[in-house]
Amino acid sequence: MSDTPALSPESVGAAVDAALAAIAAAADSAALKAVRHEHLAEHSLLARLNAQLRSVPNDQKAAFGKLVGGARGRVSQAFAAKEAEISAAEQRAQLEAEAVDVTALAVPGRVGSRHPLSLIQEKVSDIFIGMGWEVAEGPELENEWFNFDALNFDEDHPARAMQDTFFVEPLGSHLVMRTHTSPVQVRSLLDRELPIYIVAPGRAYRTDEVDATHVPAFSQLEGLAVDKGLTMAHLRGTLEHFARIMFGDEAKIRLRPNYFPFTEPSAELDVWHPAAKGGPRWIEWGGCGMVNANVLRAGGIDPEVYSGFAFGMGLERTLQFRSELSDMRDFLEGDIRFSQSFGMVV
Repeated sequence: MSDTPALSPESVGAAVDAALAAIAAAADSAALKAVRHEHLAEHSLLARLNAQLRSVPNDQKAAFGKLVGGARGRVSQAFAAKEAEISAAEQRAQLEAEAVDVTALAVPGRVGSRHPLSLIQEKVSDIFIGMGWEVAEGPELENEWFNFDALNFDEDHPARAMQDTFFVEPLGSHLVMRTHTSPVQVRSLLDRELPIYIVAPGRAYRTDEVDATHVPAFSQLEGLAVDKGLTMAHLRGTLEHFARIMFGDEAKIRLRPNYFPFTEPSAELDVWHPAAKGGPRWIEWGGCGMVNANVLRAGGIDPEVYSGFAFGMGLERTLQFRSELSDMRDFLEGDIRFSQSFGMVV
């Protein structure tokens, strides 16, 4: 390069001084990288002075070679020392920035939680599995025959009306969003070998407006037992055992006469909730009864040989009075704080 001075002790000394000053001034790795490019790389001043050795007389090459080689060695050593110093400083700074105080209290991480309806559905399913029952499932989009006719609902029964049921177009398809999980019982009668002991948890749908006590999509648990010699005593014993597991050893039930088209006799099921807020009290829980003979016949079962009992209750309602919840909308809104309040168990 035209700006390269002639090779001499003075030019070599000046190049060394400039390189050492630049090395000493470098404050971080990025600055030191720029120093390497300017003072040690192929096109640095010392490298260009070294290239002039080719034109030095033979009798002077040894002296100038020693001069330039020593200069480059000094600069390289200074650069290596500075590089180690900066690397150690930067490593210390990184360790300090990432330091963890192992004596400090841990900061709890925010984790999700399963929905309480899923948890209670698993709990009640486990209770009946422990009694030797099976869990049965069925479609939520159901044929009208399974949802109404096979369950002994008359053609003019109010539950069939548009104000109660989601009918699926075209109406001639006779498809509905199931209004209860009872169709699973009918399907079980048709598909399973006797005796039958099943519970059917799942979603059901009715054309209710959303408010504090109603939602158009809700969860139910229904049970069905069909065997030889079953009576209301078996029904009562099953439900009382279920209630005690759900609400404590002091829980008990009572049955009040009522009417349902798919059971005869039928009863409203009340549970004595000993741990209720404000003191123990009776709470309406669901419905139950002996399976109507017409329902057994619809499932191809002879009511003269077999008898059965059935029961059903809402899971949201169970959670409401079990956990003192007053607003059904809490189950739908997806607020994670609602689920987190139940933890990972019910």
